[in-house]
Amino acid sequence: MSLLEVNNLKKVYKTRFGGQEVEALRDVNFAVEEGEYVAIMGESGSGKTTLLNILAALDKATAGRVVLQGMELSGLAEKKIANFRRDNLGFVFQEFNLLDTFSIEDNIFLPLVLSGKKYSQMSEKLKPIAARLGISEILKKYPYEVSGGQKQRAAVARALITDPKIILADEPTGALDSKASDELLRLFGEVNELGQTILMVTHSAKAASCAGRVLFIKDGEVFHQIYRGDSTNQSFYQKITETLTLLTQGGNQ
Repeated sequence: MSLLEVNNLKKVYKTRFGGQEVEALRDVNFAVEEGEYVAIMGESGSGKTTLLNILAALDKATAGRVVLQGMELSGLAEKKIANFRRDNLGFVFQEFNLLDTFSIEDNIFLPLVLSGKKYSQMSEKLKPIAARLGISEILKKYPYEVSGGQKQRAAVARALITDPKIILADEPTGALDSKASDELLRLFGEVNELGQTILMVTHSAKAASCAGRVLFIKDGEVFHQIYRGDSTNQSFYQKITETLTLLTQGGNQ
């Protein structure tokens, strides 16, 4: 059984005025195996953010199923969703989502605090993660005192500290300069090699070229997918850009 299974997923919104229906997702099907690193790409409005929100249990599908390690998300009671999200999912956002009134350390600890862990337990768990991500020296600082790259590494640490089944990353390099982006993608590669499953939504072909597989979303469906195989980052990048060109041309015909 796959770690994550998405079957016949559909999402329909009603517009605020006029009550017209907008089909954001129409028939999405894919699976993610444990330890995979998958990127999702598509033009603005293709449905990829809606898909990520449903996978994150932040939104509910109109129809279809999302199953994470045998547990169907639509079957969760409302009061259990927050606990499910905290215990099973790690999040890395474009804008970091760090609280400025909390130190870097306390931001990272937050999901463990919410689950009732003791400070000594949290501290021991953070040490190896902080060392691996190179943020041990900034743990007592506040988000406004560190760089964008350091903020994003703190966000990755916060995602990893709960030992999530899967990390969901939403445009994680979007607010970073090229150097910080390269560093974050290197870190993602390292944690993936250690067995962490990652699902990343991105506009960046360079970011996607670091993944093992890329899903292309078009008009609310999985239009195409390509696998890295033995490709280098550069050759995989070329395959991705060629596919994106075909995707765009197909939409203009």
